[in-house]
Amino acid sequence: MRLAVLRAWPVNPEPGFDRLHPALQHHIVNSLGWRALRPLQEHAIGPVLDGNHALLLAPTAGGKTEAAVLPLLSRMLTEQWGGLSVLYVCPLKALLNNIESRLRAYGVLVGRRIDLWHGDVGAARRQAILRDRPDLLLTTPESIEVMLVSSRSDPRVLFQDVQAVVVDELHAFAGDDRGWHLLAVLERVRRLAGREIQRLGLSATIGNPQALLEWLAPASSRPRRVIAPPGEAARSATVHLDYVGNVRNAANVVSALHRGEKRLVFCDSRARVEALAAELRQSGTETFVSHSSLGLDERRRSEEAFSQSRDCVMVATSTLELGIDVGDLDRVIQLDAPATVASFLQRLGRTGRRPGTVRNCLFLATSDDGFLRASGLLRLWLDGYVEPVVSPLEPFHIFAQQLLALALQEGRIGRHTWRDWLGRMPAFRELARKHLDEIIEFMLTREMLYDDSGMLSMGIEGERAFGRRHFMDLMSVFISEPLFSVHHGRTELGLVHPLSFQVRRDGPVVLPLAGRSWEVSHVDWKRRVAYVKATTEKGRSRWIGPGIPLRFDLCRAIRRVLDEGTLDVRFSRRARTKLDAIRKSFSWVDATGTVVVRDTTGARRWWTFAGLRANITLGELIGTLRLPAFRDDNLSIRLRDGVGVEELRRRLDAVEVETTEEAFPVSDEAVDALKFSACLPKELAVRTLRERGSDPTAVSTCLQEPIRQIALA
Repeated sequence: MRLAVLRAWPVNPEPGFDRLHPALQHHIVNSLGWRALRPLQEHAIGPVLDGNHALLLAPTAGGKTEAAVLPLLSRMLTEQWGGLSVLYVCPLKALLNNIESRLRAYGVLVGRRIDLWHGDVGAARRQAILRDRPDLLLTTPESIEVMLVSSRSDPRVLFQDVQAVVVDELHAFAGDDRGWHLLAVLERVRRLAGREIQRLGLSATIGNPQALLEWLAPASSRPRRVIAPPGEAARSATVHLDYVGNVRNAANVVSALHRGEKRLVFCDSRARVEALAAELRQSGTETFVSHSSLGLDERRRSEEAFSQSRDCVMVATSTLELGIDVGDLDRVIQLDAPATVASFLQRLGRTGRRPGTVRNCLFLATSDDGFLRASGLLRLWLDGYVEPVVSPLEPFHIFAQQLLALALQEGRIGRHTWRDWLGRMPAFRELARKHLDEIIEFMLTREMLYDDSGMLSMGIEGERAFGRRHFMDLMSVFISEPLFSVHHGRTELGLVHPLSFQVRRDGPVVLPLAGRSWEVSHVDWKRRVAYVKATTEKGRSRWIGPGIPLRFDLCRAIRRVLDEGTLDVRFSRRARTKLDAIRKSFSWVDATGTVVVRDTTGARRWWTFAGLRANITLGELIGTLRLPAFRDDNLSIRLRDGVGVEELRRRLDAVEVETTEEAFPVSDEAVDALKFSACLPKELAVRTLRERGSDPTAVSTCLQEPIRQIALA
């Protein structure tokens, strides 16, 4: 068999390939017909076969799934793993559906069975999985939680043979509370299996890979490897920036440009997806859409039709940013800009997959705000910067959720033996023990839990809210920075961040959306919907309004673009004219400090370029010091009452940097909207939201920078 494999392989295989099980080698060459493995796949074989924890980095469609799964299939054969030995976890059901048939085919080649379990999988299929466990199970963290607490099966039997877990799109988990939930359920699976479980993370390029790997595999003595072959993320790319002014003009460009090619257009909201798609269809362009509000079957049909077409356009939100396969793309087009360089790299990586093609992206700015965001993002990208993935701080509510889930899973659990299940979790390990004890006491007082001689079980209120009849409400922790849908009557205008409703304290909140100003009349925090009415209010900054908080690094990159005016990307003539015009209006920008600008009406605005989170905190600090501030946005804070730069500087110098986080405002509505907040003392719920909302590094930087003052003629 070994000689036959070598004769069939057209190019001498690297040493990693030699280590795979002979049956797998044979099928890779003869059944799959692969002439060679990709660099990431070759480099991953050794570490995965050796049982290392590993983070596999490559652009979209870089072969990450095969890089993890093929060596694990080899281990199954060589080490004769039985039962459910591998969990493959994804953040999206659509992504699981997309890779299921591919992985099933690999399993069939070597006599191993792959199956799927998520919220859309029917009860009959789930029961079949419980009766006859597959070798590899594609699933989500929420579905693992269901399996752990379900009374229809014994989780000790189900998970007793687990040897490894693959976490696809790891960065998408680690940046929010689903990541903490994922780590918690994996810790519980580890305890049930009675062994250390190999953990493999798959991700596109990120700024802190080693830290992310440490986060994925805490408190383990196994070796850890970040695997990112040279050249995988550094391939050349062609990037253009154009200014089109509105969605209709964007549709004209998309429909006229690159005809005969397959184009994927990303928008920042469902409303803009539908608006652009409608314009494209009116122009006669074959157009498909993909966003989270579409029904499952409709999305599948749309994505399948797009993957099989050639001269067409798919308009999508970030749902297609992750690794869902829609076939070979010719072009990626971005309306305005995503919020991070990492998202841009994900989208850029969807192109240039065919030999002889180059990765490419065309930015179409539909507003001055969008143009500035795109310019700042490209400045960061050209600098080689990628944001670090940082897990949300102070997950007290996830601790409460896990106590309830353990009580449901085990029937009862010792008041202190929860540490046997979750003690290695870095999030819980770093929380002060007194706060964890406070949560347990509070849950007992509220009858969420019941204490019987030191053994905790589900209390009356816990059973009512999250018990067997309602336990699906316990499975999901989707509470990290949810976006709110903004509605004018029956029309959805777009999406905004909940911080948008905390940026003004002396009147109604006004949001800039769809080219107009809207006054917020009501916010439904439970349903995450804001209702608005049109307003003609003047005086609002038109630069980077408060809809979505921008990162400090992006805002500072925007400041650099305004100061320097250069970008090594291809500008259209319209884009160059727009940049020159914006820079002229910001001729006073100084990249070495902040500026207080007094306009011709006497109004003053402090241009911090620090991001909305920092500006809300700074605005509160100014208010606390009896220097009222209002209308904070991502780039500036509007001052009033004739505040001068000398007084501002003197008062800010008195601020203790260590206490600035305490100034960040948290509303009662925000506390109520935090899932599982009913299980927490209010001060801990407020602390969680305050830690996540504030940006102390940005605030500290602004406090230390010089402040200039200028007056516009």
